[in-house]
Amino acid sequence: MSAVATRRAWAELLRLPALFTVPGDALAGAAATGLRPNHRTLLAIGSSLCLYEAGMALNDWADRAEDAVERPERPLPSGRIAPPAALTAATALTAAGLALASRAGRPSLAVAGALAGTVWAYDLALKHTPAGPAAMATARGLDLLLGATATAGPDHDPRSRATAAAPSAAALAAHTLAVTVVSRREAQGGSSTAPLAALATTAALTRLVGAGTTRRPSVGGDGDVDDGGFGWRRRGRSAPGESASRESASRGSASRGSASTGSASRGSASGLAPESGPALRTATPESGPAPRTATPDTAHRALRGALALAYAGTAARPLFHAALNPSPPLTQRAVGGGIRAMIPLQAALAARTGAPVTALLTAALAPAARRFARKVSVT
Repeated sequence: MSAVATRRAWAELLRLPALFTVPGDALAGAAATGLRPNHRTLLAIGSSLCLYEAGMALNDWADRAEDAVERPERPLPSGRIAPPAALTAATALTAAGLALASRAGRPSLAVAGALAGTVWAYDLALKHTPAGPAAMATARGLDLLLGATATAGPDHDPRSRATAAAPSAAALAAHTLAVTVVSRREAQGGSSTAPLAALATTAALTRLVGAGTTRRPSVGGDGDVDDGGFGWRRRGRSAPGESASRESASRGSASRGSASTGSASRGSASGLAPESGPALRTATPESGPAPRTATPDTAHRALRGALALAYAGTAARPLFHAALNPSPPLTQRAVGGGIRAMIPLQAALAARTGAPVTALLTAALAPAARRFARKVSVT
């Protein structure tokens, strides 16, 4: 077999286009902590990529007998890759993933160890049991938590940061659960129940990420928050002397209370604004309504809504077709759409927790995933 054919066989085995759905897990986890992504976030992404690909290779090794009947064109049953080579790759990638996680700290290694154990248990024992979809969903949620704990590192409490990321992990796990249930019949087709349930899950998650909070979490004190140019304020402990300054200003304001009241009453005559500042301007019959101005919160809501719609559009359309006609090709297309939809979902989760720049960087992976999926299947 030529070198080009060998590379293509490994690309099919590892389902390389699906790799674009992996970095967003760690980025969404970092966003949920309220911290800036850092070099430990990159270590988490590297670990996630290795463990994800280990799962892909191990999956085909474990299913080689079944694929020989249902999908004989796959690399192992077609003879393009030897089964021992796939198992060796899975082992080496798992070791690499754990090594990268260990560089980010012991908490990250613990999460990565749980993730690796879940992946191996799913591929070798749980995949064809009722616990299979839940195991896959757990793995995806752990991958997001890996990004959260790695980003926190030794300078912040990893447990509290992981707790802050738990809602995002649960949302990603719910989507993964729905897609995995659909995938269990992608070779046979024949049931509309799973696609319809996945559609309901997609609708619920779209509403969640499109209408959720816009505040970054404040966990463990001094959050180093990335405002991303949208004006988010740091929500942590006050800088030294800041509390004292506010207290002094408060006392001074109180001592000037009567004078401020008089000044405010004379505002219309003197043309001076009250001391409380121009932000308290209200509409009057003479001045007309206060002008509306674009705010950072408005832009953030628009971004979050756009990403939620992108998620719904990517996942819902192929699921709807599979529900109408649950044939193997349409079911496989629905699974592929569900996998690609993870990117806008990750981006929407990042935007929901107040990290617009991270959200946009994650969303930028979607075009590449879509382009490469035309060459190599993600299922």
